[in-house]
Amino acid sequence: MKNTFYILLSILLISCGTQKEDNGKLKVVTTTTMITDLVENIGGDLIEVEGMMGSGVDPHLYKPSEGDMTKLANADIIFYNGLHLEGKLVDVFEKMNARGKATIAISNALDKSTLIGSDYFASNYDPHIWFDINYWTQMSHYVTETLVKNNPENKVAFEKNRDLYLEKISALKTELSDKINELPQEKRILVTAHDAFNYYGRSFKFEVVGLQGLSTATEAGVKDVQRITKFIIEHKIKAVFVESSVPRRTVEALQAAVRAQNHEVQIGGELFSDALGSAGTEEGTYIGMYRHNVNTIVNALK
Repeated sequence: MKNTFYILLSILLISCGTQKEDNGKLKVVTTTTMITDLVENIGGDLIEVEGMMGSGVDPHLYKPSEGDMTKLANADIIFYNGLHLEGKLVDVFEKMNARGKATIAISNALDKSTLIGSDYFASNYDPHIWFDINYWTQMSHYVTETLVKNNPENKVAFEKNRDLYLEKISALKTELSDKINELPQEKRILVTAHDAFNYYGRSFKFEVVGLQGLSTATEAGVKDVQRITKFIIEHKIKAVFVESSVPRRTVEALQAAVRAQNHEVQIGGELFSDALGSAGTEEGTYIGMYRHNVNTIVNALK
């Protein structure tokens, strides 16, 4: 697989300078579904957006296909998360950037000193930055500035789209805060398949515990299950949660381990962590995903 990856990378770098069909619109490629939704909201029908990853796709483990390489070669701008969320794809983007391709890590919009540290990523930061709504606002401005720089004739339209979108984001933050306030502080403990929700926890004062740590590249072991089992029993936690982009088996094993200790914990529902829901559904948008997650968490832990 390693050789296949570098063969595809070589093809991509060779093809970066080739001619592509042009209809006058910016061709934008995005990595994760969250970024795709953000760019579509700001760019509207003034740009063409192609997302690499779909619903339920784990960006930590994602391996680009030959079709992905073609998309990247034909793009005017590539938006990605950065902070090594996309793993080996970072090598691709850095090499493309050196060739003059506009590859934009939206995490560059953020003050790194405010990020949550992590020893599990080469960046030394937790990359799950979309769960901080204030960060999402900053990244919305950054995406807008990038689109305007590359397509200045549509500056007014891009900025109008951004302002309308940020009004919805502001309303979402208020709505979610009101919902979370239904949950007493002592019940704000979130146990999930992997440790993707630290920014959510910091924003809304939750203690967050993940079976697999920040990355899904290494599966949870027996000691992880034993440690979290003890934690659940000691804190009398009512529910734990599976994630759409992570196999259920680790959380189901955790539930079984708790039951073996003569305690009961429910699977409180499925959360969207590293990817949005299916396209065309409410959960297939950033706003709908966040609303679903909060409602699922609060209703299960009450």
